[in-house]
Amino acid sequence: MTAEVAARNLQERIAANPYPGRGIVIGRNEAGEWIQVYWIMGRSPNSRNRLFAYEDEILRTQAADPSKVADPSLIIYNALRQLDGNSIVTNGAQTDGIYEGLQQGKSFAESLLDWNHEPDAPNFTPRISGLIELAKGAVWLSAIKVSPFTSEQSEHHFFRYADIQPGFGYAVTTYSGDGNPLPSFDGAPYLLALQGDAAQIAAGFWGALDEDNKISLAVQQIDPKSGESKMEIVNKYSAV
Repeated sequence: MTAEVAARNLQERIAANPYPGRGIVIGRNEAGEWIQVYWIMGRSPNSRNRLFAYEDEILRTQAADPSKVADPSLIIYNALRQLDGNSIVTNGAQTDGIYEGLQQGKSFAESLLDWNHEPDAPNFTPRISGLIELAKGAVWLSAIKVSPFTSEQSEHHFFRYADIQPGFGYAVTTYSGDGNPLPSFDGAPYLLALQGDAAQIAAGFWGALDEDNKISLAVQQIDPKSGESKMEIVNKYSAV
């Protein structure tokens, strides 16, 4: 039943969805290795002018053609960082906020309480974030969404999973589909299958994402015992 639910979610929420936006999937493959998937999509020329780069254990977005960047504020950021057995992945500048919070002894949730949704009216894009705690074998996911009462305030949603079975992960995306304005992700993270190594998982998700709107995708694979990791990246565009 779990495999059927995961397969249906992939088809309905990803493959048949032209615009889930940015997405995070965290879980374990069949071998029990921790997996973090992060992808970005774009509709505007500014959003599409991006690629992933990985250096010093930091995954970041950067402009494919710097001369065409109109506004870097919400599109250029560190997307994935590691600290003392914690692996952070987010869709924005809150990656560094969580990293700094953990350094100060704060929890994942505490590090996000002062953050709001993205100030990109009329979409008010959610800030989505994830964390793997290797020592505890636990996963956190978060979505910071605009309040239904005022766009000046946010709702903070946190989810913790300590019993993810090998071969599965939980996903959260910024949007539930295409539209103007874009409809925000709603509800709890949903199950997806994580089959194979980082390269195989990357190929599977890249093939499922909408051909016109997908921009970049990265998969990090972490050994649960040693903490050693490897990164697989797929970029639609090349640096100019």
